[in-house]
This record gives sequence, C-alpha cells and structure tokens, in this order.
Amino acid sequence: MKIKILALGEKMPKWVQEGYQEYQKRLSSSSIKLEMVELPIAKRGKNNNTQKLMAQEAKSILNKLSDNDYIVVLDPQGKMTSTEDLAVKIESWQQTQPNVALIIGGPDGIDTEIKKMAQEKISFSRMTFPHPIVRIVLVEQIYRSWTILQGHPYHK
Repeated sequence: MKIKILALGEKMPKWVQEGYQEYQKRLSSSSIKLEMVELPIAKRGKNNNTQKLMAQEAKSILNKLSDNDYIVVLDPQGKMTSTEDLAVKIESWQQTQPNVALIIGGPDGIDTEIKKMAQEKISFSRMTFPHPIVRIVLVEQIYRSWTILQGHPYHK
C-alpha cells in the first residue's frame, strides 16, 4: 500500500525533514510505502480573500491526486481518531485501498471542495498544531499503527 501525504507548505526546517525520513526508513521494510508531497501555500497579504486562497491551494492538491487515490483529509472537525483506530483503518486500507492520499491543509485549512471529495475526514485532536509538527505526528502515528498490526512492542 502506498500512503501519499499531500502537505501544504514547502521548505520545512531540517528537523521536520529528518523526523519524516526516520519514520519513512522504519517503514521501508513494511508493506507501507510513504511519499511526502509538499505543495506551495498561496501567498498571503494584508487584504486576503481566504476562500480564494484556499481555492488556489485546492488546485495544487487536485493536481497531485490520482483517480485511484482514497482521499483522507486531516481536519479538526473530522472524526476523532485514536492510534488504535488508525491501525484498524490502515489494516482495512491495506486490503481495499492500494493508494491512500492523506491531506494536511494550510494556514486556513482545506478548501470545502477537497473536503467534499474526501472519503474520510479524521482528526487527531481538537487542538490546532503547527503544520510541521502535524507532519511528524502523522508519520509517527502511521508507524505506530503498523507496529500495533505487527504485534511489535513499540506501542507499549
């Protein structure tokens, strides 16, 4: 199974890249293949039209989605998801969805059109986190979920 993470925001700090690479490496011998796709955030100014900016970002997201991607949006208003819930989802996706696209929004969130396309909307928390941290938490949770499915003691 391939998990493609579409994340708005480019040129992340070195610690974010290293964190992602660490979990990608840990998963390299698994059946899960991770891919991070960084997308540009629309340029903001003093008089922003948030909807217009999010629609512009949605175009970038749409350009990176494939017809066979199972789309999952990370959204604070999505279904609250525990690590164990994510493990169950990953197990199900491995059996039914060869290509999963997980979408991390920009500063204003994710455009409504992308949310409508999503097969699932999940939330790790009702809190708002900096997007670089969300990337690390997401890949760590994918790894942790995989270890649960393998019966590995990492989760304990």
